[in-house]
Amino acid sequence: MRKLIGFCSSWAVFALLILAGQGAGAESGSATVNVTVNAAVLTPSRAQGTLPDAAQLVREVVYNELHDHSTHGYWRYWVARHAGNQTQVQEQIETPEGPINRLELTDGHPLPTEASRDEDRRLQHLLSSPGEQAQHRREYAEDERRIGRILALLPDAFSYEPAQVQTMPEGACYHLRFHPNPDYPTHSIESRIFHAMAGDLWVSVQSKHLVRLDGKLQENVDFGFGILGRLYKDGWFRLERTSATNGGGQTDWKTQRLEVHMLGRAMLFKTIAHETSEARGGFTPVPAGLSLEQAAELIRQPAAVALPVALLVSR
Repeated sequence: MRKLIGFCSSWAVFALLILAGQGAGAESGSATVNVTVNAAVLTPSRAQGTLPDAAQLVREVVYNELHDHSTHGYWRYWVARHAGNQTQVQEQIETPEGPINRLELTDGHPLPTEASRDEDRRLQHLLSSPGEQAQHRREYAEDERRIGRILALLPDAFSYEPAQVQTMPEGACYHLRFHPNPDYPTHSIESRIFHAMAGDLWVSVQSKHLVRLDGKLQENVDFGFGILGRLYKDGWFRLERTSATNGGGQTDWKTQRLEVHMLGRAMLFKTIAHETSEARGGFTPVPAGLSLEQAAELIRQPAAVALPVALLVSR
């Protein structure tokens, strides 16, 4: 079954916000993603000029994201992460067993020889260790399940204002504002964090896929009555996606930017700041079904799209 790697890593960063691992065994459990949508509204049959019902539109979007991955491809791209005073650029290749990545640039400069060898040794250790590969697959699978659970919260965990049409770089979009649904019961750390947010959602008019999602914590979120930890009010995130088309004309929606800015406290005293600024680009299709070994070999070869050196040097 095709995985949700259009979101992987990006949504995983948000879903694991700072304290999500604290007490997870007590609060989180297996979740079955089940989003019901009236099939009749999945076709573009609405009269020209009419706006969709906001709640139903969100259900369509989640349905699309969770159920149309069987035709999606796999991709190679660069990932630029900015943290503190440093920016690093990785190459990443998607596989059915999870992504393979290799660090290529630091602050716009290629890795020194020894650092490059360390990256090669790290990849070789993964390929030569069945235990490391099993852990890689487990972590990837858990990220996928977590992403699915969070997406499934969107239809019911929030109340939506009526949709408006707005032009975005990705084309015409429905713009919806959302607020926590006070009647929604939260049963996990992930749902408690996400449900405490209000923000804005943009959906492609043409494809009914998520284009952008902004959220901001409306209140402090406590864990274990604040003893285990707390996320502070006004923390925010932004997720932006773009369409990428392969040689066969098939289009996937890929994450192109993620911002996460959260401040929290763990175990009474430890202050934790989570600041993530991530950009992605250079999306190039790769063959479906690559093994980890094949992806590791491919990632050592020059990419078809140049890394964003100029962007990083200019920051």
